[in-house]
Amino acid sequence: MVILSKATSFFNGVPLIDLSKPDSMNLIVKACEEFGFFKVVNHDVPMEFISKLESEAIKFFSSPLPEKLKAGPADPFGYGNKQIGKKGDIGWVEYILVSTNSEFNYQKFASISSLNPENIRDFYCRAAVNDYVTEVQKMACEVLEMLAEGLKIHQRNVFSKLLMDEKSDSVFRVNHYASCSEIDEFNGNNVIGFGEHTDPQIISVLRSNNTSGLQILLKDGDWMSVPPDENSFFVNVGDSLQVMTNGRFKSVKHRVLANSVKSRLSMIYFGGPPLSEKIAPLPSLMEGEDSSLYKEFTWFEYKKSAYKTRLADNRLILFEKIAAS
Repeated sequence: MVILSKATSFFNGVPLIDLSKPDSMNLIVKACEEFGFFKVVNHDVPMEFISKLESEAIKFFSSPLPEKLKAGPADPFGYGNKQIGKKGDIGWVEYILVSTNSEFNYQKFASISSLNPENIRDFYCRAAVNDYVTEVQKMACEVLEMLAEGLKIHQRNVFSKLLMDEKSDSVFRVNHYASCSEIDEFNGNNVIGFGEHTDPQIISVLRSNNTSGLQILLKDGDWMSVPPDENSFFVNVGDSLQVMTNGRFKSVKHRVLANSVKSRLSMIYFGGPPLSEKIAPLPSLMEGEDSSLYKEFTWFEYKKSAYKTRLADNRLILFEKIAAS
């Protein structure tokens, strides 16, 4: 069982951060150190943006498969299903993945002219995605700046500037998990929607409909189910942030199980740095160069390495100094 400060509020075992409270900065730091995961309320993301995007996503995933396949295969952006990793990882999920670079998305999908305007092209290229991602990115940057301040880093935007960079390699993903009752091959109690993994980026911001399924791995090796809350967001530390804080913050393993009776829809913003950005522990968080736990690498190098592994693999082990010696 993970134990945080007595001042920390919890949501069924998950650290609960109220961004409107004056103590939110210290509580976020504590949650990242001891949990790697927390729930955010009073986030200022307009509910109308959340509802609009969910409505568009439901329309998309309700479309006939041949229509959805016109936006795929996901290589890496577009529509995909079941095959969720280049090394053979399989999950009971269908998804769409887009770059947050709107110009890229328009060029890729503008040619899909035969589709209903309420379908794929509208989902990718219009205001629903842009409005939502803009607001969630803003919240992610606010959280990262509070983390920097809480760590007493002089440059408050040391993390957030990487997300705001015009070359940021951030992506947005929408996952749709059918209920177990819709899965013909279902013959057990734990159908894996998305297998256990950590997120390689800096920070991930997730919002789902009111359907359970998300689980996080605790330090004692037990899986804890995260109760859904469609009005709030869940934030987790990514591998890159773990490295930049020299292991002070922990990238948490998580997975999704298919719900027994209801389908699950989740929307995740993955805040990533530019491909050429060098990732290494910040000097101010080390006692000296020799105290670095990780070798320096670029985001491109880590991303390329991560794609060569299975989801459940420890992706950072190849970049740990102890492992390299």
